[in-house]
Amino acid sequence: MAILFRSINTRPTFLLLFRSISASVRFIPNPNSQSFSTAPKSHQKNLIPVSNLFQRYGFPPSEIPHFLKKNQYLLNSNTSEIEKSLKILSSLNSSQDFVASVLCSCPSVLELNFWEKWQLDSSELGISNVSLMAIRNILEVSRKFDLKPDDVSRCIKCLKRLGFTENTVIRVLEAVPMVLMSSEDKICGKTEFLIRLGIQKNEIDQVVCSFPGVLAFGVENRLKLLIDEFEGLGFSLSEVRREVIRDPRILGLENGEFSQCLKLLKSLRCRLPIKENIFRHGAFRAAYEVKIRVDCLRKHGLIYREAFTVLWKEPRVILYEIEEIEKKIEFLVQEMEFDVQCLVEVPEYLGVHLGKQIVPRFNVIKHLRSIGGLGDEVGLRDLIKLSRLRFYNRYVKPYPGCEQTYGRFGGGSEVRNRHPVGMWKLFKPQNGLLVSGAILFLLVYCPCQGLLSPSSPGHAPGCLKAVEQRGSYSESAYLKGFFFVRICPQESCPQNEMLFE
Repeated sequence: MAILFRSINTRPTFLLLFRSISASVRFIPNPNSQSFSTAPKSHQKNLIPVSNLFQRYGFPPSEIPHFLKKNQYLLNSNTSEIEKSLKILSSLNSSQDFVASVLCSCPSVLELNFWEKWQLDSSELGISNVSLMAIRNILEVSRKFDLKPDDVSRCIKCLKRLGFTENTVIRVLEAVPMVLMSSEDKICGKTEFLIRLGIQKNEIDQVVCSFPGVLAFGVENRLKLLIDEFEGLGFSLSEVRREVIRDPRILGLENGEFSQCLKLLKSLRCRLPIKENIFRHGAFRAAYEVKIRVDCLRKHGLIYREAFTVLWKEPRVILYEIEEIEKKIEFLVQEMEFDVQCLVEVPEYLGVHLGKQIVPRFNVIKHLRSIGGLGDEVGLRDLIKLSRLRFYNRYVKPYPGCEQTYGRFGGGSEVRNRHPVGMWKLFKPQNGLLVSGAILFLLVYCPCQGLLSPSSPGHAPGCLKAVEQRGSYSESAYLKGFFFVRICPQESCPQNEMLFE
């Protein structure tokens, strides 16, 4: 009876649970499907016409379902109004990707009310040959802040009155389109700040074209504080002006960031030639080079503290180009399959040559791993910090197949001399050479008495005794680095004064 009562009570609950689960599963759309079967019936009737319309204006067919799913209000819109908006939009730029690029970033520009104000050609704004990115940014800002073509044209004319070329105006619209919201007084205030810094009017266009972001910064709360920081660190305005013209991105430094880079340079503990090479163009440029490399390391996943640690432990990274650093990090992550955090533990990886050391060693380890020749996994520290000879003796020499893979010490590779043959080898006499009528004196250099006289070879404390031989030459003494003078019996012979090393 109890069992029957339990089954009666639980059966309705189980059925209700099953029905709720089945009902929810029935309406879950397939993420891989490109159909709109889950859309309401009122939407489905406009699905095919709207999809064909977007495809006709250059929208990729594979992206149409996802785009319409995110903007389902378009399926309720009038198809003729969408077509009018697409026609006006496509008239602004003839590129096939222009419509899709604008709509993916700002689909609300399809509203016909917006295009009723923007039925004009791009040349009417005051610039010609406008890039795709500039037009897209103009439309996005205009749609967001309800700007009219007259507002955009007024800002462009203001930039041209200040002496900016059309190419610079386009660069500004591509990088900082919010300048359209700035008043003429604010834009003029930033150019006047550059003039007070010592930059000539004909140089301002070059600075803004290289770094348009300067027009997005405030003068009082950003730019002046940065210049005050430079002066507080002991740099003159003339030096700052010279470096800004060379690389205007310096004006994009955060307040206090430059001081940290300079502090790192002062605390470096490295060999003197490396330090001199870092400061070869002055402390200002060296600190900015540190900042660029910190940004490069942060872009690949390190935080500020870790990036500064890597540069402090391996100062040679400051001397390498950004392209070389990125190639090494890309090879580390994609080919070697190490995490970028390994650079904090083994910063020496960024200080060695990629093609001459990293790639050959990794190829050897990869080959040994494929044939099962590695007992323990080789970490990045063992791969980089071992000397060439120790790495060769440990991973290459015991395995004949690795000779050609390593390449550095392979049997078929030709080892070139790093230095030319010394002069002492050219003048080295043969073993047992008999010199008729001449005497060879082996001389010893004494720190206290200087070079001993050949006529009276003697012995000095801490020095070897000079050897006098007639008709032959002591090979063992020569190999010890002695100097020798060839003396002719005739006193007037000039060879008496020749000294060979």
